Amino acid sequence: MTKIITPSWYVLHTRSRFENVVYEGLIKKSLEAFLPKVLVRSRRVDRKVMINIPLFPGYLFVKSCLAPGTHIEIVKTAGVVRLVGNRSGPVPVPHETIESLKIMTAGDGKILTGTSFKKGESVMVISGPFEGVVGTFARYGKTGRVIVNIEALGQFASVEVDEEDIEVLT
Repeated sequence: MTKIITPSWYVLHTRSRFENVVYEGLIKKSLEAFLPKVLVRSRRVDRKVMINIPLFPGYLFVKSCLAPGTHIEIVKTAGVVRLVGNRSGPVPVPHETIESLKIMTAGDGKILTGTSFKKGESVMVISGPFEGVVGTFARYGKTGRVIVNIEALGQFASVEVDEEDIEVLT
């Protein structure tokens, strides 16, 4: 008697800024994928346009039964780092969660997301006047702002930047 395995949704971790490449690669392999995106104003000084960016940078969802052949095809897709899981393997995401995300991203309401930074984490400023600065997360400042410490010669200097302008270094 063969066991019927129903496909589940799984989280895929991608290389930085490779979400679209991975999404397209999975679609070309006839796999069901979901890359939730939100519309935001471009942060570039020279543009005032609205752009679609991933809701969860570095992640997207794939629906699969994870049969050995399919599993290999998923992780061999250009830009894939790994399937997110624990020691026992990839952990499925509840179907209701995916449906909720689809409803949220289909609407035009503002969606708030966030990453909580931990004191002492290495971070890099990815945009703004301090772009390229590497330091350690010190604390949260005023609404939407964070303090980053840069150490040199046994002393440190601090800069205050928008929370969206930094990312954790791995």
